[in-house]
Amino acid sequence: MISLADLQRRIASGELLPDAAIAQSCEAIAARDKAIGAFVCRAENIRAAGTGPLRGIAVGIKDIIDTADLPTEMGSHIYRGWRPRADAPVVMMLKQAGASVVGKTATTAFASRDPAATRNPRNPAHTPGGSSSGSAAAVAAGMIPLAVGTQTGGSVIRPASFCGVAAIKPSFRVLPTVGVKCYSWTLDTVGLFAAGVEDLALGLSAITNRPELLPGAAIERPRIGIVTQDFAGAPESPSAEALRIAGFAVERAGASVRTLALPEISREAWRAHETVQEFEAHQALAWEYRTHYDAMPPLLRAKLDETKGILPADYDEARRIANRGRKALAKIFDDVDALLTFSAPGAAPKGLASTGDTRFNKLWTLMGVPCVNVPAHVADGGLPVGVQVIARFGNDAGALKVARFVEDALARG
Repeated sequence: MISLADLQRRIASGELLPDAAIAQSCEAIAARDKAIGAFVCRAENIRAAGTGPLRGIAVGIKDIIDTADLPTEMGSHIYRGWRPRADAPVVMMLKQAGASVVGKTATTAFASRDPAATRNPRNPAHTPGGSSSGSAAAVAAGMIPLAVGTQTGGSVIRPASFCGVAAIKPSFRVLPTVGVKCYSWTLDTVGLFAAGVEDLALGLSAITNRPELLPGAAIERPRIGIVTQDFAGAPESPSAEALRIAGFAVERAGASVRTLALPEISREAWRAHETVQEFEAHQALAWEYRTHYDAMPPLLRAKLDETKGILPADYDEARRIANRGRKALAKIFDDVDALLTFSAPGAAPKGLASTGDTRFNKLWTLMGVPCVNVPAHVADGGLPVGVQVIARFGNDAGALKVARFVEDALARG
């Protein structure tokens, strides 16, 4: 994989010209993407920006995010060839930081259930996850150092786990979702993929102009609570092993580690996620569903058919449960710096018919808290499995610091 931090150091020292860094990514895409299918379209004649902390950094943009100079097709025939008039704010934030957009990355249709054709670079017989399929795969395959994705259920953290890359789903609205095809305005969150946690911190800091996110002194003895989300069902053995390995590694590295039970309201909030998500999806996708019903992707169309009966009263109650869940979760962080849990139920499923299960992600998306995937284990078939670091809402810097601690502890073995 390509380290953003390493590229920045080499560019700053004069060892590597920014245009040469961009050219290396373009050459890697040309050489590798035919087998992976991470990109759905690519920019031409790309030049590095003259200034900015991300000059020389090639970035892929998930294809539900508006770009003025590239089509935004959302994985659907309905939007084939569609060209927005303007870049989404998050794309402009990247450009203002000096990044160069090299292409649009594959997404499941409307960032929902119908898979893209992207393959997992670690084992092409397996899914890369979704919905941010192409973004995770492009970073994992060493094509680009930074990619943008979105998460409504588990669409950043889960593909990062499956592909063996670092990723952050920041606190709700740290990155704007204006110009991003909406599925659920309460849940949709823009996130980043990179080779390692330091790379994520550098990228997110540059995009948001938040210096507190920059990598700094390592946290010495983080207080970590391990949660297993029993209400979400048992994990498969690769994920159970990843969490065991990570818990042992951080405790050996000096962290204070204890197993925590989530408050009972968390179980209710976990169930409420789907009500919020699907009620809002019916409004967000009303035009497509009503005027292009036959052209809708089949799995998404079936889900919308199934959930037509959700009442406003059900939605209102689900939101009340979510609010109570957020308040209860905030109290847990009085006693721990971060939570450590599963990133996915297991390793990437075989085949491309499914992008995996969101059951270990959706609670945290509903809570709006920052989540970071850290690769922790390699299962049979060379398939990576990650663990998820979760911090208090708004404490994205803390989430990144603890994730760096976990990453370093795992590297020491």
